[in-house]
Amino acid sequence: MLAAAVTDTAGHIRYEDLGIGPVALDLGVFTLKWYSLAYIAGILVGWWYLLRLLAQPGAPMARRHADDLVFYATLGIILGGRIGYVLFYQPQMILEPLSILRLWDGGMSLHGGVLGTTAAIILLARKHGLNWLRIHDYVACCAPFGLFFGRLANFVNGELWGKPTDVAWAIVFPRTVEFAADPARHPSQLYEAFLEGPVLFAILWYLFWRTDARYEPGKLVGTFILGYGVFRFIVEFFREPDAQFHGTFLATTIHMGQILCLPMIIGGLYLIATAKGRRERVEPIAGGPSIA
Repeated sequence: MLAAAVTDTAGHIRYEDLGIGPVALDLGVFTLKWYSLAYIAGILVGWWYLLRLLAQPGAPMARRHADDLVFYATLGIILGGRIGYVLFYQPQMILEPLSILRLWDGGMSLHGGVLGTTAAIILLARKHGLNWLRIHDYVACCAPFGLFFGRLANFVNGELWGKPTDVAWAIVFPRTVEFAADPARHPSQLYEAFLEGPVLFAILWYLFWRTDARYEPGKLVGTFILGYGVFRFIVEFFREPDAQFHGTFLATTIHMGQILCLPMIIGGLYLIATAKGRRERVEPIAGGPSIA
């Protein structure tokens, strides 16, 4: 059946027929790519939603802190994502330091971006004397926006595709040079976009707005990293391994993305399990009554 999917793609959607591509706007001297717009949209929409969360009683920081956080978090996402990509996926780039700066060539790690954002939040919290874990809870509720837009950008770019399949919704992506003909593949980017975006957002939305989770430091961010870790681990079974790992156990046994998700799953479970013990009387930064 799989062999048929590789050789017969007549009944499947072809990527080039969708009329999409990596470039959103080309003015000749200036090119704007969808991937850049995805980063911008994720940050702006996430910032807007963060302000809504902070307007509720017991917020861990004020509006002025949120404005600073956007700057800190953006640096954390970019630097952490790029450094993570180099360390986790392309360590040989360290031998050519200038190549690390070529962000326009692509190459970002979500796991690295999470670490970079965490470092940025800790720096901001220490600077202003805030509770970094509670800030992280609020930021985690906003992260699914960026994940959703980012995965859609991966799909539009025709990258990070899935394994060959004959399911009805499979898509034929071009440039798969390891096959004599381009096979129909799982649109794994869309699987991730749905799970890491709307599904993860809905879970965090319910916990924030319908429970007292935001008063138990670590519960929301624990839910985020657990959910992302589980969803990413599952989708990796439908996704092609990174090209540089072909022929190794990171392609045949477990993917690098799955390995990096394991500490996220363990850490998420720990934060959730211990969150109630960290609950304390919350004094809102912006003023107002204490929240028990």
